[in-house]
Amino acid sequence: MKYYIDFEPIGKRGRLSSEKLILDHARELGVDLVNICGGAGICGQCKVQIISGDASPLTTNEFGVLSPEEIAGGFRLACQALPLSDCLIHVPPESLTSPQRTQVEGDEILTYPVDPLIRFYSLKISSASVEDFRSDTEQLMEALHKQHQIKATSIDIKSLCDLPSLMHDGNRQTMAVVRDNEIISFHKSDARKIGMAVDIGTTKIACYLVDMETGRTLAAKGIMNPQIAYGEDVIARIGRAMEHSEALKLQKLVVDALNQSVKELCDQLNLNVAEIIEAVVVGNTAMHHLFLRLPVKQLAMAPYIPAVNTHLDVKAREIGLHICKGAYVHLLPNIAGFVGADHVSMLLALDAHNKKGVCLAIDIGTNTEICLINNKKTNHKKMTSVSCASGPAFEGGHIKHGMRASNGAIEHVHYEEGRIKYQTIGQMPPVGICGSGILDALAQLYKAGIINNSGRLSDDHPSIRNNDGQLEFVLAGKEETNNHKEITLTQKDIRALQLAKAAIATGITMLLESQGLSDNDIDEVVIAGAFGSYIDVASAVAIGMLPDLPIQRFKQVGNAAGIGAKAALVSQRHRKESQDIADRTEYIELAASTDFMEVFTKATLIGPV
Repeated sequence: MKYYIDFEPIGKRGRLSSEKLILDHARELGVDLVNICGGAGICGQCKVQIISGDASPLTTNEFGVLSPEEIAGGFRLACQALPLSDCLIHVPPESLTSPQRTQVEGDEILTYPVDPLIRFYSLKISSASVEDFRSDTEQLMEALHKQHQIKATSIDIKSLCDLPSLMHDGNRQTMAVVRDNEIISFHKSDARKIGMAVDIGTTKIACYLVDMETGRTLAAKGIMNPQIAYGEDVIARIGRAMEHSEALKLQKLVVDALNQSVKELCDQLNLNVAEIIEAVVVGNTAMHHLFLRLPVKQLAMAPYIPAVNTHLDVKAREIGLHICKGAYVHLLPNIAGFVGADHVSMLLALDAHNKKGVCLAIDIGTNTEICLINNKKTNHKKMTSVSCASGPAFEGGHIKHGMRASNGAIEHVHYEEGRIKYQTIGQMPPVGICGSGILDALAQLYKAGIINNSGRLSDDHPSIRNNDGQLEFVLAGKEETNNHKEITLTQKDIRALQLAKAAIATGITMLLESQGLSDNDIDEVVIAGAFGSYIDVASAVAIGMLPDLPIQRFKQVGNAAGIGAKAALVSQRHRKESQDIADRTEYIELAASTDFMEVFTKATLIGPV
């Protein structure tokens, strides 16, 4: 008997023998788990979490290694557990021998003054007097006003709890941390002034620690979004939140991952997490709502109305973030539908409203957002955005040998002299193919005439074979791979790629048509996001996903949403601009257009449209 085993967030899956351990399945699929003890079940390093499905009973070794909380949460040792059904398995980052590739860097296009909402004021409070019956708060407020001409009107309740000991320890010196007119914390005079910026993507999360006095990024970390185990796209996760009442679990997964990342970054910088006194968080509308535990049911049905569009300020402790007790999380505004705060943040980073001419800004991912910036006429500056359900194919999802970007993934493909040549991440033997490699493979096989414009594979090439009634092209033979299994691109894979690229091409076409423009009117195409950082633009143009323009007009900028979040963290002006961007950007719901299906069907053809 064989069971279907799905390892997330790596994105490796397959139907495998029921007689093998989860660790063996992982090896067969190219998922490299840490296994220091050689399968003896004593090191605890191959820990995985079974999200759904059944496995063999816990062994004595597992009871000795796993905590009661881990056991209750579905954690097992991969070297001890046999699957007894189809299983969805979450692999924690620490259980992998090599991390997945994430993108946290981005071009610092935007220049901004360091003008944070948070201010720091050193205070020396007069010694207590038997004639002075004023409360500690009154004395503090008076000192702040007299010494810095700042009139605070409130104090955070958690900070208030710290005030009496501070006022009566004999020192009566402190640093007040003030946000607007609220005292949110008290710090020692030598404490670092740190902020946190976060971009919560559907697939990946980027976290940055920033010096609030200089605006300089001190450390950054990229991780996979652990919600992937509950659905690869936003619709699937909304379904889990609605149908299985798992909204709290989905929120906790992200918050726990952020808290762990923050702790690691603070340890790296020798910081205390309490020194982080402000956070800015961006994400698409679904990620935004799940992070705040806002209702998401309405996002699953047309016209996909968000609960809120404006920016929000929420106490970090209410969300569960372990930073300064009085700190706030500032969330940038959403626009409409699934076009959320991450899109606003990208446009902020690109200084979109000041761009000249016509620009397309594209953040390619599981949920792709596109903005047409038309500043060609000074009296007709306009920004229009759409959201495209491009799906997980470019992350390796729904592709037979697809995987996310980690060691051993084929990331680039060339077809030369009748043979496939490829490059893998880490220069390791191939174990699968990731998004950039999939894109290259489709483009190269199309240009070689092995795939026609309707996506059909030719059946007269020596690398093409019929496997159970389905044509597939062999990219890497079993003698080349790490797990001694061939890596192929199937006819079904090509269809999934056609649908993904068509979603993006349709968004671009309909945006241009909405303003009476054509491809040739575009002065610049800016490609943002993790996937967009690694693709060969020529491949995307060759298959008709991006406009057929000179390569010089394209610019890949990395994680622009993360750059925008950092700008909003340290600059009040850019916070205001983010709301202005959201208010000024027009939203088009593609599926509501009468010619959507006609444009989409045409866009499924491979090659420049």
